[in-house]
Amino acid sequence: MYKNKITQALLLGAGLAVATASFSSLAADVPAGTKLAPVQELVRGNGTEVASIDPQKTEGVPESNVIRDLFEGLVNSDKDGNVVPAVAESWETKDNKTFIFHLRHNAKWSNGDPVTAHDFVYSFQRVVDPATASPYSWYLEMTTMANAADIIAGKKDKSTLGVKALDDYTLEVNLETAVPYFVKMMGHTTVKPVHKATVEKWGDEWTKPEHFVGNGAYTLDKWVVNERMVMKRNPNYWDNKHTVISQVTYLPIENQQSEMNRFLSGEIDITSSVPLEQFRRLKKEHPNELKITGSLCTYYYGFNTKRAPFDDVRVRKALSYAIDRDIITNAILGQGQKPAYFLTPEITAGFNPVMPEYGTWTQKQRVAKAKELLKEAGFDASHPLKFTLLYNTSENHKKLATAVQSMWKKELGVDISLENQEWKTFLDTRREGNYDVTRAGWCGDYNEASTFLTLMQSNNASNDQRYDSKEYDGIMAKALESTSEKERSDLYVEAEKVLAKDMPIAPVYQYVNTRLVSPQVGGYPMHNAEDKIYTKDLYVIAK
Repeated sequence: MYKNKITQALLLGAGLAVATASFSSLAADVPAGTKLAPVQELVRGNGTEVASIDPQKTEGVPESNVIRDLFEGLVNSDKDGNVVPAVAESWETKDNKTFIFHLRHNAKWSNGDPVTAHDFVYSFQRVVDPATASPYSWYLEMTTMANAADIIAGKKDKSTLGVKALDDYTLEVNLETAVPYFVKMMGHTTVKPVHKATVEKWGDEWTKPEHFVGNGAYTLDKWVVNERMVMKRNPNYWDNKHTVISQVTYLPIENQQSEMNRFLSGEIDITSSVPLEQFRRLKKEHPNELKITGSLCTYYYGFNTKRAPFDDVRVRKALSYAIDRDIITNAILGQGQKPAYFLTPEITAGFNPVMPEYGTWTQKQRVAKAKELLKEAGFDASHPLKFTLLYNTSENHKKLATAVQSMWKKELGVDISLENQEWKTFLDTRREGNYDVTRAGWCGDYNEASTFLTLMQSNNASNDQRYDSKEYDGIMAKALESTSEKERSDLYVEAEKVLAKDMPIAPVYQYVNTRLVSPQVGGYPMHNAEDKIYTKDLYVIAK
């Protein structure tokens, strides 16, 4: 679906297949009477070049977007965010500690091999294997999968992980403590399977198009770094007959203005976001294309708590208090975002937050307290606080960083330098702790408060703030062991109170997903809080 003939010629001329097959057996989600376009191709903006498409070696949203099309785990989510079967047809548990997954017999890899329980055993072990250096190894530890923590720490062999194949199509997972929401956790990118023979044959080269083997609805056809990633339908996918889109192309466009212009010219069907300053115009001139949905994500600034002066809670609180979240959400963003005073978004299922005290103050009161705290910490006009604020390359992140820089300078006399880095370098810099204050965002890996709050545990590899609190770890350990939903909810509230007291991060706002979607794109999910968009569930409507 291209309105721009130059782009169409470029992509199709490169030898990409054009599907004109009959659509006689379509997914039930295509409304009766819908006239489908003869060419079912989609172009999606993805915000940036992905760091990797290896499920066990990624940690970002851009990577998850493409991996969702290339690989399929035990479960997926539907357009409303409900867990639905994927490779696993069904599952059961009697105690929320031992889970049995029954895999469908017709699931295949793109090379025709069957997808088996052994593939999941291999892939789960690969996550926790220190040799993999997975940035998300902690995720399996948070499931309490038996021995995961000890394997990650190098104390036990990966073969002792609490997962085994009872036969080719029956997978058993054993947890150390009961986790009622465990099945929800199995929809995450990190626990999607990889093809053992391909990984072991090609090593780090296995993700190249000429070597790639996946089990998702699409397979990798072409990948031109910093230009485009093209995927074609996987004919071996178990539900291929109900997949409509024949080809999807991801474009890594970091400049939101450029992405918007390419959408308006017909080159892109779904953007990753919209330029902040263009929102009001787009809402007025393109109301049918502008899609705004709730999001299970929080935007925040993280403090390097192991680097002076950010090892002083007074400095962290002063900077957090001086951020005028109402100006950011209403004047700068203005798309329905909510000011954030806790890490966990209010949209999260079963989460009933209590506003921290500073969140009930006026901004004038917050600024007054900030000045007092900063002075106590030894900073004033004669001895100003100086540091660098790091963010990843993006016009929208730059606008926010510039606004916060201005707030800190005006209210506290702080001298801040801004530094931007491309996505992959940015992730490495944060992980290595080579920063003062950094822009960050966290989107839920499943719809439960623990997906946010485990991030701040001292043993979490994604805890880039190096926050280390025995009090906080104790509350979270108790919450994760509890089988009572009410008790967990109460403990999550207590955990948020500790974060407000220690302020390792400054929550800024709760996201909404705002993007441009062509009216010809059908099946776009408007009620999936995790923003999981599967191309296999979309279709192109005829003009």
